[in-house]
Order: sequence, then structure tokens, then C-alpha cells
Amino acid sequence: MPARLLSMELSDSVTPQASSSPNDPTSRRKSGRVKQKPVLLQTDPYASTLPNGSGKRKRTPNMEENGLDDIESEETDPDENDEDPDEEELKERRRKSRSKKTSAKRAAKKARITAPKSTSLPVRSAVNGVKKPPKSRRPRTVPNAVADDDGTGLFSEIFSQGHTVVAVASEWITRYDQHNANAMTEVINFVLKCTGCDSHVDVHDIEDPDNAASKLDDLQDEYESTEITDYPLVSRAKGHLSFRATMTGFFTSLIQAAHAAGLLYSDLALVENIEVWVTTMSSSSIRPFRHTATVISLAIQSALCSVYSDLADSTANTLRQKEGEQKKKNVNKLRVAALQTKVTEGERKIGLVNTMLDNIFNAVYVHRYRDVDPKIRVDCVTALGDWISTAPDKFFMAQYLRYLGWVLSDTSAPTRTEVVKQLSKLYKRNEDIGRLHGFTERFRPRFVEMAMRDAEPGIRAAAVGMLDLVRETGLLEPDDIDSIGRLIFDSEPRVRKAVATFFAKNINDLFDSVVEELGGEEGMAEAVGEDDPDDPDVPRRSWLRFKCLAEVLQIYSSGDEEVAERDIERASFVAGGPEVNSRFALAAQAVYHGLPDVRDWEFLAGYLLYDNSAVAVNGQASKTPEHLFRERCQLNEVELTLLLEILNESVKQRLLEATPSETDKKGKKGKVRVEESREVQENTALRLAEVIPRLLRKFGANPTTAVAVLRLEHVLNLEIFEELRQGSTMYASLLDDINKQFLTHVDQGVLAEASSAILHARTFDDLQEVTDSKLQELWSDTINSLRTLAGAKESDEEFDLTSLCNTVTRIANLASVVDCVNVFESEARSKSRNAVEAMTASPAHLLTGLISSDPVESDGEQSEERGQLTIDCIKALLFYNMWLVHSLQSTLTSNTPPRSHLPDITPFASALLTVMNTRSGLDPVRLAAASACLDLYTLYASFRNLGAKPSASKNHPPTTANNPSTPPNKGKADVRRAPNLDSLVQPIPSDCQTCILAIFAAAERHHARLSHRRSGLEPAPDDAVDDAPEDPESEAENENDDDDDRTGERAQTRKLLAEKQLCELAGKMVLAAVGRVFRPGAEGEAKVRARLRRNERRLGANYREVVAFLEEKKKKRQGKAKPKEAKAGVAPGKRGKVKAGKMKSKETIVDGGGSDESEDEHAEEEEEEEGAELADDRIEDFDDEHGRVQEVEDEIMGD
Repeated sequence: MPARLLSMELSDSVTPQASSSPNDPTSRRKSGRVKQKPVLLQTDPYASTLPNGSGKRKRTPNMEENGLDDIESEETDPDENDEDPDEEELKERRRKSRSKKTSAKRAAKKARITAPKSTSLPVRSAVNGVKKPPKSRRPRTVPNAVADDDGTGLFSEIFSQGHTVVAVASEWITRYDQHNANAMTEVINFVLKCTGCDSHVDVHDIEDPDNAASKLDDLQDEYESTEITDYPLVSRAKGHLSFRATMTGFFTSLIQAAHAAGLLYSDLALVENIEVWVTTMSSSSIRPFRHTATVISLAIQSALCSVYSDLADSTANTLRQKEGEQKKKNVNKLRVAALQTKVTEGERKIGLVNTMLDNIFNAVYVHRYRDVDPKIRVDCVTALGDWISTAPDKFFMAQYLRYLGWVLSDTSAPTRTEVVKQLSKLYKRNEDIGRLHGFTERFRPRFVEMAMRDAEPGIRAAAVGMLDLVRETGLLEPDDIDSIGRLIFDSEPRVRKAVATFFAKNINDLFDSVVEELGGEEGMAEAVGEDDPDDPDVPRRSWLRFKCLAEVLQIYSSGDEEVAERDIERASFVAGGPEVNSRFALAAQAVYHGLPDVRDWEFLAGYLLYDNSAVAVNGQASKTPEHLFRERCQLNEVELTLLLEILNESVKQRLLEATPSETDKKGKKGKVRVEESREVQENTALRLAEVIPRLLRKFGANPTTAVAVLRLEHVLNLEIFEELRQGSTMYASLLDDINKQFLTHVDQGVLAEASSAILHARTFDDLQEVTDSKLQELWSDTINSLRTLAGAKESDEEFDLTSLCNTVTRIANLASVVDCVNVFESEARSKSRNAVEAMTASPAHLLTGLISSDPVESDGEQSEERGQLTIDCIKALLFYNMWLVHSLQSTLTSNTPPRSHLPDITPFASALLTVMNTRSGLDPVRLAAASACLDLYTLYASFRNLGAKPSASKNHPPTTANNPSTPPNKGKADVRRAPNLDSLVQPIPSDCQTCILAIFAAAERHHARLSHRRSGLEPAPDDAVDDAPEDPESEAENENDDDDDRTGERAQTRKLLAEKQLCELAGKMVLAAVGRVFRPGAEGEAKVRARLRRNERRLGANYREVVAFLEEKKKKRQGKAKPKEAKAGVAPGKRGKVKAGKMKSKETIVDGGGSDESEDEHAEEEEEEEGAELADDRIEDFDDEHGRVQEVEDEIMGD
């Protein structure tokens, strides 16, 4: 038809010359011929408008066949056989060629803003030597399609004119009845506009559906040339927030309107034409086309599912009416026939809709559910879940459910999350559970795998919730139930919270089975009777549930306890947290929210305190229900520990819930809530003060249970005891029990918890008198024990090394929380003149002597015990020096009288040097001595800011009260106490520095070996040779371990421990270097700095961050050098030389041409310059820098 229309248009001329013979050369030569464009009856589908504005048509084979090419050549070209054109004709030709060139150039310069009115097929123009416009560097996004709408078409009606989608769909159905081709053109153009494309199709394109693919290819080429990276469906612009809902709502309304009008069944071309274009676009290589068309197809499919469901329900109702009519005595045949006709019509419509559903599913969903774009995959999963819920008779089948099962292994986390969400909805449909049996059997292992090992915690939590629904249907195996229940010990809080309900059902199932064993509800009623809510010490039903809880936790924790504890240990030293909860405590937090009985902590405490020892009567087991109940409730040691952890967390959570938030305190009900919270806290504190001593008396002998009981004291609100009259007496009794645990246990966990309880007690001033009296008793007992054991050792009597080690461990723990200066410096008075010196010496002197007499020859357990004794002595004396420095600083800043004598750190430092010299390698005792030595000298270097500087010298000018940079009050204090404080600031001796560098080199090699960086390690040429190299057999064994466990948890833990050990030592060395503790010069501080920097690029990021602080110090000092130059009046020439030297060195470093030796020389020069430039402001820099060093070290190592 288009060819016929074109021939008619070309033959219908409006001039007389049009009828002249084409073979008459005379008529064609005359210049009086008038050319006029013919009036077209219909738009020529073969005409195209090129981007340059020219109206040249593309030559096609149809034109050649119909002779249109000859006609066109006759209109545009003169007679080629004319050999002698006249002059007027030549001028006319030249004028026309010039006009054509001018119009072409102007059209090329003017850009077309809107799409042309013609809907003809666009054709890409040839280059013809013309240079293509350069592409923009920044890809532009699609403009706001709603705001830039031209005001016509469906897009404008839906988004710009404020019409509802239902009204627009109804009006479109009316227009479709009038002219279906035009209405279908509007829909396809609306789809194109929704993709962000401004091109259009015309009626001819719609009438030729076979050419849809080629037309869309041309539209894609035009769209790609715009380089748009965003499109309305995924745009976050303000006008596109509700774009998806409006677009899908229109097609849903359109299908509903077509169903109501009957067009969906009378005119099958309606859906077929939309399907042809949208399905083709859904397979496009351009994402905007593919995504938008897929969403539209899914929306149409969802609307068809609703229609399918309505038709199925209507047909089923009509069929029931017909059957009911047929069962009557007097059958109305006309009514039965009418109902049968209605049923037949309904079944016909269902068949048509079923065909449409199959076509769209096979053409779109089967290909797009595995699309490369995860957003499209998520849309497909969501749509399939909706189809199954809307039309279960059609889609709730294995052939469709399998697509959801396949997507469970998708690489995109949002897609896996969505499929779990849709499956959870399906498992909630109890009426259709039977259809999920085969699907569940096939994909159940994948369900469990997602809950156990998925990379995303959120997906694991969602999978646990889905498995909980699967369990209710009875489709989950017992092994899978236990596997999911073990997730109560998982390290992810979201997973533990999700599994709490699942785990509680495991407990309830076991409880129900135990109740059946005890005789059912009747046996339980006879055994415990009715529960008394006021007496928690009476047996009750919840005790049996607590027993079941402990049994299940013990079973679940039996297999992987070692791995879990190693994970917690590794997390403790990596994160550097002050307290790391055990795996049982983490499980207890989740159980608290899953089991209501756990919330009543008083009943749990009563169960733990109940005495079940007299269960048997006369050696024979009684068969009464009460006896069976008590026998079943007996707990073993592991179960006791688990329930104590749960008790601890139950009390914490109860107090946390009772604490009012800031929002609860506001309003009229705020006061009531605060009073209720206060009442709960008061009752809990008083009840705990009664329970803790009873628990300690029963479980205090076992260190594991004692730790759990002592932890309960931390949650006590001691303000309650301050307000009560008898509170101090009650709390004093509690402190007696805590002191007893401190003196009778040697376990580090018990001592740490007892020390924390004492520290918690000292935070309240009103109870300080009670606490101090108990602490004095505790100090007296431990110091007397130390003197007795040390005296026995000095007098060559047999002494208990274990008891001495335990006593020193208690002293170290106690010194970490309580000021021990007076205790460590006090000397005992001896009644006998022949008393051993150890019986009267101060504790500090005794501990120093124990360090100095550290033997290395002892073997076996005694050697390990003796090493631990030395480490505890070092800790205790280091805490003593910390408290001493704190006391001296408080004296300087207050009006208290100064001390009569200052401490002497030489004995302690000499003892540490002795340990470093006698031991070798990375011995723990040697490493502890090196760290303590660095801390000791750095600690007393802080007095460089509080007192006067050492004698004036080139690098250390004196600071007096007349110094304008020093505050007046501070200057007076320095003048009064400066002579005493000078002796405290001492540099580290050279031999001690040599030992520290040797230990650092050993730690460096150890870390490099475990982290497989030994090949790239650069040893220092002047490192001290270790006097005891590593054992070759031990090293070979370690290498084998690395090969076997390189990917395992043990190897990773060893690597982290070695890195932590190196970074801790390096951090202390950096802190000492910044505090100017090392001796100045090339063999002192400069050497240490160069040694720390030597391998900073080869030992990992953590070590690099620790050592990088040395450069930060230098930058801060260089920033202050310029204003000080002007202030001090230094000669410009001299300072200029220094700066020039610095600039030259910096250029060498940037270029990378310098060697390590030049860098070391440059570092030494900078150190000397820093000492000269900062002589006037040491007080300012030390405070800022010292505090910053400690802060950075804390951030990196968590120390």
C-alpha cells in the first residue's frame, strides 16, 4: 500500500507541465517549468529526515522495482543527454546548487530541540567526510521526563495533567474503539517516553508489526548517540519518585478496563500488539529499554493474573450454581442452559488469559530472571512471588517454583534477600503447604546453607526466619533443626537475634517431651503444684525449662567450643576492647528475648540456690513425681556455668529495660515512669545483695562459677545503698565475701573480676569509708604473706614457690585498681633483732629483689612458674611507679606539702636490665622487662614539663619563672621544686637501649616469618646479635605448622599475635622517642628512629601507622619553626642555611634517588635541628605531643 500511495501522490500534479510527455526534450529544457511539492494524502513511511536537516529520501529496493527512482531522477536531475545547455539553464543550475549548499549548512548548525512532527522511520546519515561532533567528557543524565513533557500524548495525560491512571485508561479504551492504530501508537510512544527516549513511532510502524525489531534497532541507535546514563525508572530526581508506581498502575488499569469492556477477549490484537513491541524491547542490549520494558511486561502479567483469578472464582461460582440448580426437584432447564453458557464463556476467557500468561512468561520472564542487571532480577523475583500469591492455581506449581529455587544461589545480595522474602510469604500460606513438599525437599539444603554460611548477615537472619516457617509445616529435618539451633552462638548479633525464636522452640519441644516422661500435666501438678509468684525458692515448672535450656546449650556448644573461644580471643586483641563477652554470655543475650521464663531472674537464682543433694532416700530412688522432678532438675558443672551466665545477662537486661530514656522522662507520665524505674532498680539491688553472698558460698570454690557470680556485682546500683540506712552494713558484708574470693583464688579471671568489683565500689564517695577499711584488711593480708614467703626464701628455708607466685599475682591485680604508694613504701617493725631483712623490708624492695634474682636454669613447670612470678613483680612495680607519678603531679598542682624524698628508679631499672641480659630471644619475661623499661623512663619524662629543665646547654636551655612563655603560678612551683624533679628525668642507658633494639629485632623477624615477609626484610647492619638464636627444630616445626594451617584459624591467630607483639613494642619505642627518653645523638635517639623506619614498608599497615607518628611529630615542629624564628630574632642567614638544607633533602626524597645511608644522615641532621628549634617551647610541645602519642597508640593497638 505505501508504494501505491506514493505513486498516486507523485502522479497527482497541480501544474500543467505535469501532463507533458517525459520524452519531449523541449518541454523539459524550457526554464518556465514550475516545480512544486505534491500534496501528500498520507505521510510517506519511506521518507526520512536526516540529522543535518536535508529532506533526501533513502533509496530502497521497492523504489527501484516500482520505478520511483526514475521518477525522482526526472524531478531533480536535468536531462543528461542534453549536450548543449543554454546560458540561462547553466545559471539556473548554479543558483540552485548554491541554494542547496547554503540550506544544508544552516540546517547542520541549527540543532533540533524537539522531535520532528513526522513519525517516519529515522535513518542514520552517512559521514561523507564530515567530522563527527566530539563526545562530551561527562555523560549526561536523562532530563526530568515529567518536567520536559511537551503536553501531548499519554505521557502528558498521566504525569503532567493530573489525571488518574484509571481515567486515562478508560479514555484510551474509548479511543481504541474509534481508531485502534492511533491508540496503539500512543501506548508504544508512552513506553518509549518512559525509557527516556524522545523518538516516536507512527501508525505505519504499528500497522507493520513484523518491522518492529528493525524500527527498535534504529531507535536504539539514536538513543545511544545521546549518551544518557540514567533513565526515569531508576532516577532519584524529585519528579521520578513515584514514576514506577504510576507507570505500572496505568498498564494495570488498562488491562482491567479492557477486561471490563470485553476487548481483552474480543480483540486479541490489543495485547498481542503491546506484547510484540514490549517483548522486543525487553531483549534490548540497552539497559533503559530492557529494564523499562521488563517492568511493564511484569505489570501486565500481574494484571492478567488478577483477571485470571477473578475469572476462575466467577466461573467456579457459576458452576456451583448450575450444579445446585440441577439438584433441585423441578429443574429450570432455561436457567441451567444459561448458566452452562456462562460457564463455557468463562472457561473460554480463562483459556485466552492463560495463553497470554504463558506467552509473556516464556518471552520475558524466562530470559530476564537471569539478566545481568541485578535490579531486573529482583523485579522478576518480586513479580513471580506476586503471581503465585494472586493466581495459585496457575503459578503455584513446581515448574514455576523452581525459578525461585534457582535464584537462591544468585550472586547479588538484594536478589537473594528478595527471594527469601517471597518464599517466606509462600510458607505462611497454610492452605497451599502441600504444593511446597517437593520444592522443599529439593532446596532445603540450600536453605540451611544460606542460614549457616551466607556472606550477608541480613540474608542469614532472613533465612533463619524462613526456616522457622518451614519448621512449622513439619518439612524440616531434625539434623537441620540442630544445625540452625547452634547459631545461637554465632558471632553476628543479627543472626543470634533471628535465631532466638527458633532456639526457644527447640527448648519448648524438649520441655514437652520431658513433661510427658514425668507423667504429663497431672504428674507435674502433683510434683510442683501451683507456682507461687512470691517465693522464688520453691520448685516450679520453669525450673524444668531452665534445665532443658542448659542441656541444649551444652549439647550445641560441645562440638565447636575450642574454635569459638579462639575466635573471641582473637577478636579481643584485634579490637582491643576492654571486655569481651564469652560465647555463653552472647547466647544468653539472645535467649533472654526468646524465652519469657528467662526474664524472671529471681526464679532462676532460686533454682541455682536450691539444694538437690538429698535426692535418693535410703540409697534407693523413689518413684514419686516430686522425686522424679527434682532428680530431673539436677545440674552438672557445665550446666551451672551456663545458667550463671544467663542469670548475669538476665539481670543486666532487666535493669537496662527499667532505665528510662530521655523521651520517657518527658510529659505527664514521665514522673511515673521514673518512679517505676527507681523502684525496679532498688528492688533488684537489694535482692542481688542478698543473692550474691549465697551464690558465692555455694559456687565460690570453682573459679569458673566464681567469675560468673562476681560479675553480678558490676551491675549493682550502689546509689541505692547510699540512700538506705542499713545499706552500708549490707554492702560491707558483700565486700567481705569478695575479699574472701580474692584471697582464696589464684585464677586470673577471679582476681580480675574481684579487682573490678573493688574498683566499682570506690567510685561512690559515700561508701568509700567502708571500702577503704576492707581494702586495708586486704592489703595487710597480702603484704604479710609476701613478707613471710620472701623471708623463708631469704633464710634458705623451704618455701612454697606457688604460694609466692599467687601472692604476687594478687598484689599486681590489687595495685592496678588501688593506690599502693604508701603500702609499697611502708616498712614493718620487727620485734626480734634476729629477724630476716625480708620481714621488715618494704614491698617495693622485696619485689625488686625477686626480679633481680630471676633464675634461668630452672626447667619444666618450675621455670614457667618462676617466669610468671617475675612478670607479676614487674607489673606490680610498674603500677606502683604510675601511682607515684600521679601522686607527685597532684602535689605540684595543689597546696599539699611535697614529699620528703623522691623515688629512686635505679634499682628497678637495673633489675629490668638484668632480666633482659640473662634471658634470650622473645622470652615473655624478657619482652615484659623491655616494655616496662620503656614505660618507666617515659613515665618520669613527663616531669620535664612540670619542673625546671636540666642544666643549660646547647640543646636544653633552662626555663625559669621569668620565662614569658611559662604561666606565673607554674613558674613559682617550678622554682620551689625544680632541684628535686631534675633527677627524675633520666635518659635510657646505652646498654639498656642495646637490649631493647635486640628484642625489637627478634620480634621483627618473628612477625616477618609468620607473615611470610622474611624475604623482603632488611636487617640493620648494626643490630646486636642475639645470644640465643631460635631452635632449628622448633623453627622447622613452626614452618610445618604454617604449611598445614596457613588458611586455618590457628595460623591466623599466631600471625595476629606476633603482629600485636611487634606493634606494642614499637609503639612504646615511638612514645619514648617522642618523649626524648633516648640519649641524644647519632647513637641514641637518631639510631632508634632510623631502626624503626628501616622496614616500615615491609611489616604491614598496622606497624606502618605506628611508626608514621614519628613523621607527624616532625611536621608539627617544622610548622612552628617559622614564627619562632621571627620571635627569637635568629640571624636570617644562619636559619636560611638550615632551611636550604632541608629543602634539598626533601627534593632528594621525592625523586627517590637517595639511599638509606643518606636518609639516616638527613634524619640525624633533622634531629639536631629539632633540638635547637624547640628549646624554648618544650613545655607546650610535650603536652600536646605526649597526649597525642598515647591517643594514636590507643587507636591502633587498643591498649
